[in-house]
Amino acid sequence: MKVEVHADADAVARAAAAIIAVEARASVVARGRFVLAVSGGRTARLMLQALAAEDVPWKATHVVQVAERLAPPRDPERTVTDLRESLLIHTPLPPQHISAMPVECAAAARYAETLAEVAGTPPVIDLVHLGLGTEGDTAALLPGDPVLDITDADVALTGVRHGRQWMTLTYPLIDRARSRLWVVTGSDKTEMLARLRDRDRSIPAGRICQEHAYVVADRMAAGDPGPRY
Repeated sequence: MKVEVHADADAVARAAAAIIAVEARASVVARGRFVLAVSGGRTARLMLQALAAEDVPWKATHVVQVAERLAPPRDPERTVTDLRESLLIHTPLPPQHISAMPVECAAAARYAETLAEVAGTPPVIDLVHLGLGTEGDTAALLPGDPVLDITDADVALTGVRHGRQWMTLTYPLIDRARSRLWVVTGSDKTEMLARLRDRDRSIPAGRICQEHAYVVADRMAAGDPGPRY
């Protein structure tokens, strides 16, 4: 797992966007398309804004979701809103190339079928973007949730936590991806980032394959100055 440490969240977002753009161009050359799975969050929003300015083969790019809370279509907390506002307005990405999770009817199996249409059978995503929570969670893979033990489905529903239920990609699909990109910022992530780097399987993030993986973090999350880019 390659680790880069940058000065702040803005620099992290730009670095992550640059990595995605490189992967996108290589994927299109090799396979004629690029399938990107995107998580939510503030840093993800910054990353998408930076990505819009990168040299990406948008017409051959497909964007899918890593996780989404079960909520009505116009709920402002839905992360698909950031995808559409960041990419559809500022890039030539075709609107039909964003595949939103059907959380209105909690149809996990239907989304798995969508992924198969976009990324083959079984679906292989080119790059999965992941965040890291303060409990070592990632995607919507939360400590103690039964979804952690699912091995026979690529998309599943979590239990209810803090009044919310989520749809999420599962370990089999995330591990099957060609690359994984962790984007981590903030001093509250220092402990969990260290545990992720140590492959601590007692946290959900630590169970994800670290081959062909990048970590782009800010100095606060890294807990030390680290290399500067």
